[in-house]
Amino acid sequence: MTSDIHHTQDGKPLSHSDTEKRRLERDAAKLFMRAYEWEFHQPIRHIWHNEPAKPDISCYLQGEALDLEIAHLYASENEARIASGDHPRETDHNHYHGDDHLWSYLADLASLESGRKLHTALNRILVNKARKRYHSKRVWLVIRNASPLWNRDDFLPIVRHLKLPHHCFEKIWLLPDFPGEQELIEISHSAAK
Repeated sequence: MTSDIHHTQDGKPLSHSDTEKRRLERDAAKLFMRAYEWEFHQPIRHIWHNEPAKPDISCYLQGEALDLEIAHLYASENEARIASGDHPRETDHNHYHGDDHLWSYLADLASLESGRKLHTALNRILVNKARKRYHSKRVWLVIRNASPLWNRDDFLPIVRHLKLPHHCFEKIWLLPDFPGEQELIEISHSAAK
């Protein structure tokens, strides 16, 4: 366990991409914890990062240990790369030059049927996370919407009709906007144990 996003618990430096991944996880956890406290008036404190066998973040909810597995929801791979500050891969340079990378992403977004894309992307995260097993007694999955395409109003009709796979999460939550200003959506409450 460590609260340092730049080093492992053994003090070894992390790569740029691992540091960025931890920063995104920490930021999502902070936003979730702040929203949860505000909505439910229950203290949730002290975050630290875990090594891979455990969920991404650990904290305390009303004094009891709670682990958070963090996922980010993007409309496309290009959106995920842009949001994480990644540069196009060497093999992509034939397709993306300078601002062309951003313009190609925007063109992809314009051509999508938003509701179908949202359902598919959300379902993919749920299926992938449901396959994992964690060394933890209590785990909540927190999905942070990182796409400017969607907000809380887009999620509500889709969440009602999701068919959740069998999973180990006590609860599944959705932060419906990237800055964490919109009300949380609870996707699942003790669905499958």
